[in-house]
Amino acid sequence: MPKVSSVVVPYATYLRVYEPLAAFPDQERDHWTRYARRPEHPSYQDELRRSLADLLPTPPIPVPVQESADAFVLEVDGVVCVCPWRTRLRGWQALQELSDELPKPVLDAMLPPVVRRQATMDYERWLARNPDCRPWIRTATWQVPLNWFVLVSDEERRYEKGTGEIPPMLRYRTPMVQARRRVARALRTLKDTVEEGPLIDGLLDVGRWLEEFHPRSLVELDYGGLVHAVPAGDLEDDHSAADVAAGIEALRQGDGAAAGEAYGRLVERWRTVRDRRSAN
Repeated sequence: MPKVSSVVVPYATYLRVYEPLAAFPDQERDHWTRYARRPEHPSYQDELRRSLADLLPTPPIPVPVQESADAFVLEVDGVVCVCPWRTRLRGWQALQELSDELPKPVLDAMLPPVVRRQATMDYERWLARNPDCRPWIRTATWQVPLNWFVLVSDEERRYEKGTGEIPPMLRYRTPMVQARRRVARALRTLKDTVEEGPLIDGLLDVGRWLEEFHPRSLVELDYGGLVHAVPAGDLEDDHSAADVAAGIEALRQGDGAAAGEAYGRLVERWRTVRDRRSAN
């Protein structure tokens, strides 16, 4: 694999779905079957480096010209599952979100309006031919959305400190059926106890997304490059999924004080990351 950049791009977190090969149409299944047999597969940092390389030319290339043929691969209990990158689709979607996140002068300096207009037109034409498309990966920067933690449990948490040049790692993996069940339970509790708001809206959205995939899929929440923004001790002590679960259970039991304590732990834990984001 050619090395396109030595720069490590941090501060992004990921929610991924790995589908079994049987979930894909025949032609695509054949591709992923051959792909999975390769001795090595690229990492999320390889994907980020490729995206960064596209932004270096003038004018920049905000969305790849061709869709990626790469994927992340897992084998669990003898079943091979893949998570296609779909970098082009995700690039189009991220470009739409940038308009809501950045002031127009900043956005124009990063990506000239003519570049954005062309990308939007390309996306609209592609979407007309592929109305049922959806990405296998969701990305967030400088945070892990609280609704993502609903999908996993503290028992599924895996943390590695990292050594030397190897960074620490924090992630969760859970079967799709568990993730969907947790979403349904949390929504029942939240709708009965709190007002409509971002948490419920976000959970409804991620729940609809999960329904698009094979029931034997795996769901992965990966802190990705955000580990670079969290002090090592804080990262090791991060049990945000447990706090979210405790808060929702407290609401279900009618214990507002306990729910408030769980929320307070979350706010305090993520304050450091928010402060670093503001500083940048």
